[in-house]
Parts: sequence; structure tokens; C-alpha cells
Amino acid sequence: MGKQRTIGIGMDYSPTSKAALRWAAENLIDPGDRIILVQVQPPKADHTRKELFEDTGSPLVPLEEFREINYSKQYGLSHDPEVLDILDTVSNTKGAKVAAKVYWGDPREKLCEAVDDLKLDSLVIGSRGLGPIKRVLLGSVSNYEVTNASCPVTVVKGTSSSSSSSSSSTKPTIK
Repeated sequence: MGKQRTIGIGMDYSPTSKAALRWAAENLIDPGDRIILVQVQPPKADHTRKELFEDTGSPLVPLEEFREINYSKQYGLSHDPEVLDILDTVSNTKGAKVAAKVYWGDPREKLCEAVDDLKLDSLVIGSRGLGPIKRVLLGSVSNYEVTNASCPVTVVKGTSSSSSSSSSSTKPTIK
């Protein structure tokens, strides 16, 4: 066990981003590490806090505040009990410090920005598993991060069942 690390988790509340969070909690987080849930909202999102923090992203919000429904509403985020449960568990069992930060813009650019701004030692993200044609047309956030982020990036790929509505059947694999 070395120094305390700062690990970013890209979160869009999809089954694969939740699988990435679960994977990081089970396999990467060590006692005393800091976890920052990095969330990127669309540039056209209209939420009360966007005007204040659009250029820099929100301040770091500790888990205690992130748990509150009002926080989610202010930033236009999902209040997801499954995500909160995973964060509570890793905080309680491993003593990890948990915070969240919200950015507005293109997820590819903003996740790379977060790596530098937050001085992340590692970034963990989920993969939607786009086929080659959709990847070219829509762009792949995970490919962009692996290529451009200034820290190690782990891409957690859900199985084909991750596209279903039941996230509990998602069994992550490392890409």
C-alpha cells in the first residue's frame, strides 16, 4: 500500500458506468484513497448551478452532500440509490473519501479536463460497446480517454446484457 491515490470514476448512471464504479470499488480502491465521481452534463443543460460553474465545473461535493436529493436537483443529476449504496459501502469498508464533481460540455473533453484539474492518478469509465459504425459516427468516449488522458485509464465493458434495463445482470470485464 503506497500513497493515497485520487481515482476518478466517469458516471452517467448507465449500467456500464455503474459496472465501472462497482469494479473500481472491488478491485482498485485501497484504504484511504480518494474517489471522485466525475459527471458531465450536456452543454445545453439548464440547471441552477450551471451558470455559476460552467467554465470550471462544480466545486467538489462530499458524499454527505451528494447523498441529498437537493444536490441532484441543483445539478440535474439522477438520484440513484444503487450508486449511493456502492459509494457508502466503499467509504465505510475501505475508508475511502468520496466526492463528486459536475462538468458541462463534451464528455470526451471534460473527462480529460477533469484528469488534469483534479490530478487524478487513474480514471475508470464504462464502455457502451458501440459497434464500429456507431463508434465512427458518434465517437467513443472510452477510446478518446485511453488515447488522450494524462493518467492510466481503465475501461470496464459490460456484457451484452448491460444494454438491458436490469443493471444487476451486468458483469464487467476489463478492456
